Amino acid sequence: MKTQTTTIATVNNIPILIIENGEKLIPIRPICDALGIDSKSQREKIESDEFLNSVAVLSPSTGADNKIYEMTCIPYKYVFGWLFTINPKNVKPEAQEAVSRYRTQCYEVLFRHFSDQSDFLEQKQKALELQLEKEQEVRSDFRNTQKTLKEATTRLNVIKDTTFEYWLANHRQF
Repeated sequence: MKTQTTTIATVNNIPILIIENGEKLIPIRPICDALGIDSKSQREKIESDEFLNSVAVLSPSTGADNKIYEMTCIPYKYVFGWLFTINPKNVKPEAQEAVSRYRTQCYEVLFRHFSDQSDFLEQKQKALELQLEKEQEVRSDFRNTQKTLKEATTRLNVIKDTTFEYWLANHRQF
């Protein structure tokens, strides 16, 4: 089966996103070069990682010198996790702040992902308790209103049934 490779995105004429047989792949070397870290040690790190090793592939990619090399690539959907493992202290000074900021964002996204369910449940419980109080208040008001209506209806019926003679006997009062 012939491999179909297409370069989708480049930075400084270096491919950073390729599609091979329909799968988006990211060569790690250009990222390592941009961050100022050793691509060989990152490749070894990926190879020693039980999960990343199972998804990493070698794919032909054009290097900075415009020559084709077999480069270690990882699927696009896993590149963010790999980048998260890079220690800001190990990158070139001008990239340290960006890597630190990226890691902070990752921590925040992970926190939101895993805490959103409990936040939802807490907010739902509070909303349920508040609405239950309101519903009980409305039911109480409704019962009082029903009682008031019944009393008013009874008084109305008394007035309707009052005869002229009763009114006279009651000192001309209702």
